[in-house]
Amino acid sequence: MPRSTTRSVPRPDASMVLLDEVMNRPLDPGYAEAAARRAAGTEPRRTLLGQAIVVLIAVVLGAVTATAAAVLRAPAPEVLSARALLEEEIGQRQAAADQLAGQLDALDAEIDDLQSAALAETFPNLLATTRRDAAVAGTVAVTGPGIELVVADAVTVPGADAERGSRVQDYDLQIVVNALWSAGAEAVTVNGIRLTTTSAIRSAGDAILVDLIGLASPYTIAAVGDPQALSVGFARSVGQQQLSVLGSRYGISSSMREVERIEARAGRATELFHADALETEAPTADGQTVGSLSTGSGTSEASRTMSQAPQEEHR
Repeated sequence: MPRSTTRSVPRPDASMVLLDEVMNRPLDPGYAEAAARRAAGTEPRRTLLGQAIVVLIAVVLGAVTATAAAVLRAPAPEVLSARALLEEEIGQRQAAADQLAGQLDALDAEIDDLQSAALAETFPNLLATTRRDAAVAGTVAVTGPGIELVVADAVTVPGADAERGSRVQDYDLQIVVNALWSAGAEAVTVNGIRLTTTSAIRSAGDAILVDLIGLASPYTIAAVGDPQALSVGFARSVGQQQLSVLGSRYGISSSMREVERIEARAGRATELFHADALETEAPTADGQTVGSLSTGSGTSEASRTMSQAPQEEHR
């Protein structure tokens, strides 16, 4: 008679032993035994010496951890020396650039004096036209009374990220500057930078650039002209409307005051590549004629053709 054999059938959860241990017996046997002794009252009590040792070990570990963190966060001496060297070099380069800028201003003034002396006797009308055009173009310094506007970003909580709407944007300054031109400004500067016929106010990320020079809040906009006329004209313009919207909706502050003396330095002149004499001739005071000049510098009055409408919907 054949012998019957029985084959054990594996449990359905045989392949899930680890999961079964985690779900049904989450407590380690050693912890379970300690918990049972504590519940039965047979757990040996800690002595004062043992507790003191535990506290001492905890204090020592905390002190070691804090010291290690401070050492790791402290910059290395090499980093500090390299930073100091870079700061010194930046200061030296800035001083050299300021010195060269002063020399350039002196040479420009000397050239203007020589040009004025040469044209004063022979072509006085041409000299007057040149001076007027240079003042309008922003290539000569202008001094006189006017108004000063200060626009600043909204105040935010320290440590919090400032929202884009709470910062002054490039088109905000464009609207304000255009409003000042429309109000009769003879010269305009933004944080001391003179705006010329080729100046541009643009943004690069969160920074605002005027003639490729980065500016930061607060933004001081000075306009040379009749202070009373400028104040009245600006108050009726879209520039004032824009500032009111920025203040009420986004917390951006602005203020305006009249100034007795504003010094607007000369802006950067456009490089002259070539000049051709035209057939038309302009008469001078002594009856002589001088040909008009056509320059090949490619200038354009882009700084006064910006949008004039409030731009709060784009924030």
